[in-house]
Amino acid sequence: MGLGGCIILIAVGAILTFATDWDMQGVNLDVVGVIFMIVGLIGVTTFSSIAKRRRVVVPPATPVIDEQGHHHHRDGYGGV
Repeated sequence: MGLGGCIILIAVGAILTFATDWDMQGVNLDVVGVIFMIVGLIGVTTFSSIAKRRRVVVPPATPVIDEQGHHHHRDGYGGV
């Protein structure tokens, strides 16, 4: 489930909790809405923490001068 699915869960939960007055036999829609919102918030926090770990910072290229005086640029990972 991606970020969009988590936001939809939060929205549906809020609608069930605050905007409806339906009565269903054996089901408390307020509790179901709160559960949806909690699961959506857990999903958003999990998704954002995973997205932060996936970000890769590429160091800037640094110029390298070899023995013949030619300029090369390193790509930041040891390659030329």
